[in-house]
Amino acid sequence: MSLFTHDSIITKTCHAWYNKRMSNRILRIFKILFGTFLLALSVEMFIIPYNILSGGVAGIAVALEPFFHYDETLFANILTVGFMLMGWLVLGKQFVMDSVLASLAYPVFTTLCSGLMYVTDVPLEVASIYAGLLGGAGIGIVMSTGASTGGVDIPTMILSRLFHIKLSTMVLIVDGFTVLLGVIAYDISAALIGLLSVFVSSFAVGKVLSIGQGEAKRVEIISASWQKINVRIQDELGRGVTLINAEGGYKQDEKKMILAVVTNRQYPHLLDIIHEEDSNAFVITTDASDMRGEGFADLGSSRM
Repeated sequence: MSLFTHDSIITKTCHAWYNKRMSNRILRIFKILFGTFLLALSVEMFIIPYNILSGGVAGIAVALEPFFHYDETLFANILTVGFMLMGWLVLGKQFVMDSVLASLAYPVFTTLCSGLMYVTDVPLEVASIYAGLLGGAGIGIVMSTGASTGGVDIPTMILSRLFHIKLSTMVLIVDGFTVLLGVIAYDISAALIGLLSVFVSSFAVGKVLSIGQGEAKRVEIISASWQKINVRIQDELGRGVTLINAEGGYKQDEKKMILAVVTNRQYPHLLDIIHEEDSNAFVITTDASDMRGEGFADLGSSRM
């Protein structure tokens, strides 16, 4: 093989790798925007027209106002900024950048939807259910990219990681607590309708996030920078790893091999971590399915 041919192959490989990464980024941005649009649709079609008590920073602001007598909009904005800073410190810069994208797109979509959508003659209970379905699906789609729609979603994701509780369950807990606070400003019947929407939203979030969770990658990594890769996998991906003592067959030198199982969505990020820490690392990847244990399906669960 000539040097020219070899260089041509390398160039094509680099272009293919770059195009794939760009396609993944474009798809990720599209998912964030589409999920945000569904959430805005939920608000403008059902939550606002039917005065459904919901979670989020707005719900917290309304619920606590009788105690502290502040400007609700200002308080909600302060909470939003505070949660963004919390996300920056705990979840990282990229997470906040993606969340800012959703936060900027949300008011644009609500403005568009408010001029286009108008629903009449739907029972309040039905409106509450569809508000939860649309909003939950939108939040789930955004969260599946590793970002959030901003606001209360950020502490929800942090608490989910901290206490090792399923994200959909934590959404139910946080939003449910926020709606119960609304009993102060409204009444028990409004809170019950709100809880119905919150339960359906949590169900939708869980269903969306479970898509593709049955498929993952089993990755074996041999690298001189295994310590750094090990730390970044745990910090950035939230996945545990197994360190295996290995021995080189040629020099018979001792090595450390990292064994990790990540979801298909996390796999490109894992490759980025490996490449950034050690471009000469040796990586073996195989498809894995039906993972059970922490971070995946419960050990006692069964497939339907």
